[in-house]
Amino acid sequence: MRNPQHWMIVGGLLLIGAPAAHAATSGSDQFSLAAGADYSSGKYGTDTTTDIWSVPVTAAYQTDRWTFKLTVPYINISGAGNVIPGVGKVNNGNPLGRGLGHIIGGIGGGNTTTTSSGSASGLGDITASAGYELFTSADRTAGLDLTGKVKFGTADENKGLGTGKNDYGLSLDTYKVVGDWTAFGGVGWMKYGSSQYIKLKNGFNANIGADYKLGPSDNIGAYYYYRERIADGGAPQSEVTGYWNHKFNDSLRVQAYALAGFANGSPDYGVGASLKYSF
Repeated sequence: MRNPQHWMIVGGLLLIGAPAAHAATSGSDQFSLAAGADYSSGKYGTDTTTDIWSVPVTAAYQTDRWTFKLTVPYINISGAGNVIPGVGKVNNGNPLGRGLGHIIGGIGGGNTTTTSSGSASGLGDITASAGYELFTSADRTAGLDLTGKVKFGTADENKGLGTGKNDYGLSLDTYKVVGDWTAFGGVGWMKYGSSQYIKLKNGFNANIGADYKLGPSDNIGAYYYYRERIADGGAPQSEVTGYWNHKFNDSLRVQAYALAGFANGSPDYGVGASLKYSF
């Protein structure tokens, strides 16, 4: 069985959206449900502050070396029409913008760039992933995982909730436990789908961080995340996230985090919390 500290770390990172994703505890099957709330705010290189609320619900199944996840988010966004959740600032040629087509000239061919402000809410992009444990050390203090991810374009592009297209990604993540400390990091690549109105480029991302075990039930940690620029008119993502993870018992855990952004592709700040129950 893997180091228990490792799984406390992994549970927290998965729920707060960190890039790291590791496979299941060998020889055991586990199903879990989690629900959370996330808030972020930033200007993303525009003149308008954009606020985004997300309420994700995640189902996960772990068996042997595999971990499967499905996340369904509900999103509310208020701000610039050319800021897309999870992407940042783009050249958005959709004349409906964030539901503002009647203001900026009605439906057209995508020759104009939507910059008007507005608010919208609805289903976000549903994400499915499968992670496989490529390697784990005999003492379970080091490992290497490969994860494939599909982000389905279920968010309404006419509301500015998404691009309306699917994205596909691969990531390679590793960790090393030394006493009460765990170092972790990874690299990933995403193939981003472009729509008639929003053109995106494929891009690499990377993360590195450390976790500290405070006691049998508590972990804290922080990690840095970077993603290269994927949109004309946009910017890279560069941000640091700190988190706390508390285990009430073997079934129930809570996580909380705070984020600070250092580039126009990231929000200025964000906070969130989630609750996970394992069966």
